[in-house]
Amino acid sequence: MYYLKKQIEISASHKLELDYDSPCKQLHGHNWILTLYLKSLKLNKNGMLTDFSVISEIIKNKIDHKNLNEVFDFNPTAENIAKWVVENIGKCYKCDVQETEGNIASYEI
Repeated sequence: MYYLKKQIEISASHKLELDYDSPCKQLHGHNWILTLYLKSLKLNKNGMLTDFSVISEIIKNKIDHKNLNEVFDFNPTAENIAKWVVENIGKCYKCDVQETEGNIASYEI
Protein backbone atom coordinates (compact mmCIF):
# COMPACT_ATOMS: atom_id res chain seq x y z
CA MET A 1 0.00 0.00 0.00
CA TYR A 2 1.24 3.47 -0.88
CA TYR A 3 0.43 6.41 1.38
CA LEU A 4 0.56 10.14 0.75
CA LYS A 5 0.14 13.00 3.21
CA LYS A 6 -0.47 16.54 1.95
CA GLN A 7 -0.84 19.72 4.00
CA ILE A 8 -2.51 22.78 2.51
CA GLU A 9 -3.05 26.16 4.14
CA ILE A 10 -5.96 28.27 2.98
CA SER A 11 -7.64 31.46 4.13
CA ALA A 12 -11.43 31.48 4.16
CA SER A 13 -14.37 32.94 6.03
CA HIS A 14 -17.55 31.36 7.32
CA LYS A 15 -20.36 31.79 9.78
CA LEU A 16 -21.99 28.89 11.51
CA GLU A 17 -25.67 28.11 11.82
CA LEU A 18 -25.96 27.11 15.49
CA ASP A 19 -28.83 26.47 17.87
CA TYR A 20 -27.04 28.29 20.70
CA ASP A 21 -25.46 31.73 21.15
CA SER A 22 -21.90 31.90 19.87
CA PRO A 23 -19.65 34.52 18.26
CA CYS A 24 -19.15 31.95 15.48
CA LYS A 25 -22.65 32.82 14.21
CA GLN A 26 -21.06 36.02 12.85
CA LEU A 27 -18.98 36.06 9.69
CA HIS A 28 -15.31 35.53 10.58
CA GLY A 29 -12.20 34.08 9.00
CA HIS A 30 -9.47 31.56 9.66
CA ASN A 31 -6.16 30.48 8.23
CA TRP A 32 -7.12 26.84 7.94
CA ILE A 33 -4.63 23.98 7.71
CA LEU A 34 -5.95 20.91 5.91
CA THR A 35 -4.04 17.64 6.15
CA LEU A 36 -5.10 15.05 3.61
CA TYR A 37 -4.23 11.36 3.75
CA LEU A 38 -4.42 9.29 0.56
CA LYS A 39 -3.69 5.65 -0.16
CA SER A 40 -3.59 3.31 -3.13
CA LEU A 41 -2.40 -0.15 -4.00
CA LYS A 42 -1.03 1.10 -7.31
CA LEU A 43 0.85 4.13 -8.61
CA ASN A 44 -0.05 5.99 -11.80
CA LYS A 45 2.05 5.79 -14.98
CA ASN A 46 4.31 8.54 -13.58
CA GLY A 47 5.13 6.51 -10.48
CA MET A 48 2.98 8.62 -8.16
CA LEU A 49 -0.13 8.04 -6.12
CA THR A 50 -1.18 11.47 -7.37
CA ASP A 51 0.61 14.74 -8.04
CA PHE A 52 0.74 16.97 -4.94
CA SER A 53 -0.02 20.02 -7.09
CA VAL A 54 -3.28 18.50 -8.35
CA ILE A 55 -4.55 18.19 -4.78
CA SER A 56 -3.57 21.79 -4.01
CA GLU A 57 -5.23 23.07 -7.16
CA ILE A 58 -8.55 21.36 -6.44
CA ILE A 59 -8.68 22.58 -2.83
CA LYS A 60 -7.43 26.11 -3.48
CA ASN A 61 -9.68 26.69 -6.50
CA LYS A 62 -12.73 25.63 -4.52
CA ILE A 63 -12.25 27.22 -1.08
CA ASP A 64 -9.16 29.45 -0.75
CA HIS A 65 -10.03 33.11 -0.09
CA LYS A 66 -13.75 32.36 -0.27
CA ASN A 67 -16.77 32.73 1.97
CA LEU A 68 -17.49 29.05 2.64
CA ASN A 69 -21.18 29.74 3.19
CA GLU A 70 -21.35 30.78 -0.46
CA VAL A 71 -19.41 27.71 -1.64
CA PHE A 72 -21.11 24.89 0.25
CA ASP A 73 -24.75 23.92 0.70
CA PHE A 74 -24.01 22.66 4.22
CA ASN A 75 -23.06 24.31 7.51
CA PRO A 76 -19.28 24.86 6.99
CA THR A 77 -18.01 23.46 10.26
CA ALA A 78 -14.51 22.00 10.35
CA GLU A 79 -16.09 18.54 10.61
CA ASN A 80 -18.22 19.02 7.50
CA ILE A 81 -15.29 20.48 5.55
CA ALA A 82 -13.16 17.44 6.43
CA LYS A 83 -15.92 15.15 5.14
CA TRP A 84 -16.23 17.17 1.92
CA VAL A 85 -12.48 16.82 1.29
CA VAL A 86 -12.55 13.04 1.75
CA GLU A 87 -15.56 12.71 -0.55
CA ASN A 88 -14.12 14.94 -3.29
CA ILE A 89 -10.41 14.10 -3.45
CA GLY A 90 -9.69 10.77 -5.10
CA LYS A 91 -8.01 8.15 -2.92
CA CYS A 92 -8.41 10.35 0.17
CA TYR A 93 -9.43 8.31 3.21
CA LYS A 94 -8.84 10.89 5.97
CA CYS A 95 -8.69 14.66 6.38
CA ASP A 96 -7.79 16.80 9.39
CA VAL A 97 -9.06 20.38 9.36
CA GLN A 98 -7.32 22.74 11.75
CA GLU A 99 -9.47 25.81 12.23
CA THR A 100 -7.31 27.43 14.90
CA GLU A 101 -4.29 26.30 16.88
CA GLY A 102 -5.34 23.38 19.01
CA ASN A 103 -8.77 22.96 17.33
CA ILE A 104 -8.75 20.16 14.77
CA ALA A 105 -11.61 18.10 13.33
CA SER A 106 -11.08 14.88 11.41
CA TYR A 107 -13.12 12.70 9.08
CA GLU A 108 -12.03 9.22 8.06
CA ILE A 109 -13.62 6.42 6.07
